[in-house]
Amino acid sequence: MELYELALKRAGVPDLAEFQRREGLPPTGRPDGGTWAALLPWLTGYRHYRAAPGDNYTRIAARYGTTVRALITANPNQDPLRLYVGQVLTVPLGFEVVPTDLPFTWELLSLCLEGLGARYPFLTVRAIGETAYGRKLWQIAVGLGPRRVLYNAAHHANEWITVPVLMKFLEDYARAISENGRIYGFPAQALYQRCTLHLVPMVDPDGVDLVTGALRAGDPGFAEARALAEGFPQVPFPAGWKANLRGVDLNLNYPARWEQAREIKFSQGWDRPGPRDYVGPAPLSEPETEALAGLTERTAPGLTISLHTQGKAIYWKFGSMEPAGARELGERFAAVSGYALEDVPYASGFAGYKDWFILTRDRPGYTLELGSGENPLPLSQFDEIYAATRGILALGLAEG
Repeated sequence: MELYELALKRAGVPDLAEFQRREGLPPTGRPDGGTWAALLPWLTGYRHYRAAPGDNYTRIAARYGTTVRALITANPNQDPLRLYVGQVLTVPLGFEVVPTDLPFTWELLSLCLEGLGARYPFLTVRAIGETAYGRKLWQIAVGLGPRRVLYNAAHHANEWITVPVLMKFLEDYARAISENGRIYGFPAQALYQRCTLHLVPMVDPDGVDLVTGALRAGDPGFAEARALAEGFPQVPFPAGWKANLRGVDLNLNYPARWEQAREIKFSQGWDRPGPRDYVGPAPLSEPETEALAGLTERTAPGLTISLHTQGKAIYWKFGSMEPAGARELGERFAAVSGYALEDVPYASGFAGYKDWFILTRDRPGYTLELGSGENPLPLSQFDEIYAATRGILALGLAEG
């Protein structure tokens, strides 16, 4: 589904020409510049509105299918009882921002983050770096508390389904904070006051765009990736692609016995840039891993959770290192998810983000292998995966 098709679906319009007529635009049937600007609110989930005579929050909320509470949240510096003519308000629209029924791309992620930042101004969205091909690496922070946790997703390109899992959790959590509600039974406001959550929802945006089809022939990086893939004909292209576009497997690029990972992977034939399992020329050689490692060092979280697929497993230690409390919390994660707490297979047990975090901080770090089957997992598994994962993510905020 193209992004404009998602916008039309949300707007309740059958086709682009009809949408253009509704907006007073020439009905060309093409998503040109003016049309795209009109479609954007249906992707980001908000619009700006200039108050007219007789307006109040109740009338505006009814007009746009939203709530007074949502208006108050999105406009924290405005007095709802002192609305004046010409005042510009941010108006959330009456649907959830994060879609869970289409492949996530870097552009879709960026639009969702813009929308969530507008709806929930207590979220902080910023870039912590960018890829070799110029895509920003987005980070979100939410919370005021001294306890810090860091969640990340999509270290591997064909595990992109982890992105909407983390993004839906963010939206559910932000809404619960704004409504003084609960997230998986925990009072969201209390979590917000006690804990600061950092999220990096797409560690490998270049690779994700390749696998999901947003990166096409002729785009920068596509030809280079195809050329690398030709050296590994046993790996389907692009569905089997795990690496970044420089052919480095990002979750094998951290300084946690990296040399041992190199020895293992080279012996298996992954001894050069390609679609998967190449450890890179050196630890933290890639802008993506360097950025995430830098964020981790700056924020000093007491807990990290990395979302991967697949296997319905929870990996929780590095070699013989077992941080204090890690097994007990891992067992609670297993109980709320139905996933198994397991040791990492030896051949995959080095140079990952979790490994580096445990090695350098001796604090609990987890890799969740979500769902089952062959990557990339189909979106038909999303609801089941999210139901298993949201309890872990909420529990991490409460006890991490």
